[in-house]
Amino acid sequence: MASLAQKRMIQNEDLQSEQNVRPEEMRLLEAMLFASKEPLDEKTLSARLPQGVDLRATLDMLKTEYAPRGVNLVKINGKWTFRTAGDLSWLLTKEAVQPRKLSRAAIETLAVVAYHQPVTRAEIEDIRGVTMSKGTLDVLLETGWVRPRGRRKVPGRPITYGTTEDFVSHFGLEQLSDLPGLEELKGSGMLDGRLPPNFSVPIPSDDPALREDEDPLEPGDLDFGLAPRAESTEE
Repeated sequence: MASLAQKRMIQNEDLQSEQNVRPEEMRLLEAMLFASKEPLDEKTLSARLPQGVDLRATLDMLKTEYAPRGVNLVKINGKWTFRTAGDLSWLLTKEAVQPRKLSRAAIETLAVVAYHQPVTRAEIEDIRGVTMSKGTLDVLLETGWVRPRGRRKVPGRPITYGTTEDFVSHFGLEQLSDLPGLEELKGSGMLDGRLPPNFSVPIPSDDPALREDEDPLEPGDLDFGLAPRAESTEE
C-alpha cells in the first residue's frame, strides 16, 4: 500500500497537472494556424471556434506562450501565422542563394508605392521627379511586393499600384502603417535635415479596398504580357 507521503505526492501532481491544462480554444487556434499554408484573419479563426470564445485574449495567450520558443505567433497585415523566431532566422538562410539587389530607382519606386498607394506610373514619376525606366515596375511586380490594384477614373484609365502582403511580411511589419514616419526617417539619416518647410511623409493606408477614384481591374489587366518590357536601367 502507498504511504501517506506518496499519496500526498500523487495528489499534488494531479493538482499541478490540472492547473497546467491549456484551454481547449488555445489548442484549436494552434491547430488551425499550424495547418494553414497562409496567414489567417481573425474572422476566419473566430468562425471555427466555439461561441463565446474571446478570440483576442486567446491569441494574446498563445502569442505569449510561444514568445520564448523557436517559433513565434505573429500578426502580419492583420492576419495571424507562426514564423521562425527572428533570432533564429540564420538557420534557414541559404548561403548559396545570391539575392538580386534592387537598383536605386526600384527602391525609390517601391517607397513611393508603399507611402502613396494607390498610385499610377505617372504619379510615381511626378513624385520622384524623373521619368521611370520601363522595367522598374516590372522588377517590383516580379518580386511580389507590388501589385496592380485598379484603374484610375481619369482619361486613359491608368493602372494604379499598391504593395502586397508579401511586402509587409518581408519587411517584418505587423501592418503597413508601421512604416517609419518623418521623424524616424530623419533619425536614421535617410532624409536630409534641410528639408522644405512643408515637407511631409504620408501615412500609408492599410485598406486594400478600391477607392472612389478607382475602377476594378479587367481580366486582361493581369496579363503580364501587357507589362512594358525592360529596355533600359536607371542609375
